[in-house]
Amino acid sequence: MDNRAEVRDFLASRRAKITPERAGLTLYGRNRRVPGLRREEVAQLAGLSVDYYTRLEKGALGGASDGVLDAIAVALQLDDVERAHLFDLARAGHTPGARAARRRAQPEVRPSVQRILDSMTGTAAFIRNGRLDILATNPLGRALYSPVLDRAARPANLARFIFLAPERSAAFYRDWEGIALDAVGSLRAEAGRDRGDRALTDLIGELSTRSEQFRTRWAGHDVRSYRNGVQPFRHPVVGEFDLDFDALELPADPGQTIVAYTAAAGSPAEEKLNLLASWSATPVQESPSDTA
Repeated sequence: MDNRAEVRDFLASRRAKITPERAGLTLYGRNRRVPGLRREEVAQLAGLSVDYYTRLEKGALGGASDGVLDAIAVALQLDDVERAHLFDLARAGHTPGARAARRRAQPEVRPSVQRILDSMTGTAAFIRNGRLDILATNPLGRALYSPVLDRAARPANLARFIFLAPERSAAFYRDWEGIALDAVGSLRAEAGRDRGDRALTDLIGELSTRSEQFRTRWAGHDVRSYRNGVQPFRHPVVGEFDLDFDALELPADPGQTIVAYTAAAGSPAEEKLNLLASWSATPVQESPSDTA
């Protein structure tokens, strides 16, 4: 992906979302050709010259100081994830020749980390990387995500499941639109962090080619982070239930994140999670696809 084009499209898409009223600007006349802010208005809000901001928006972020980037982030009212993405794009602009796309060996999950997963007996958990590959699970995580894992090549990829198996993924994720936006936003953020990951570039190209749903959302240039919240599921074994989730990054293993799903004690969701744990503990499991 062209970093200058990414910078241009990201900044243009962010200012298109901010109205002058929201930015606190006084309007003189109503004859506006753009729905959001003009470049000169962003420059005014950020305390920059119009010419300088125009150069930055056209992709020349590499020489911008942290202070300038912060000023732009404030002017465009970026959230924490968007601000981090802006800084990632600027860092990529410093060394364009050193970040050529390359293939990397699939990172392995350390045995001690797998033991941590396995010790989380009341929690459904898995480890994923920035490309949304599922690298490892505990037994309950394997049971919860059986619709994703049962028919997938290894490693299973969450974005492929969501966009290339839309009927199955919509049956599993009750909030399909929310998880679709999270997946696209997570991949966009990862692309900004690591522009040299050939496998990520190939994945984005594959999804863009094969899925109009992905292609449409990718064009929005939104970035997201799947950190915590509530995920509504429709599981083929235990039915509908909502689980709390938390994403825990592993500092010793850059790019690897534990995603853990839990339920409040005594809740209906905990009952279903316990039922799923009992199902996963049976010596011979009946495939969910065979129960349909």
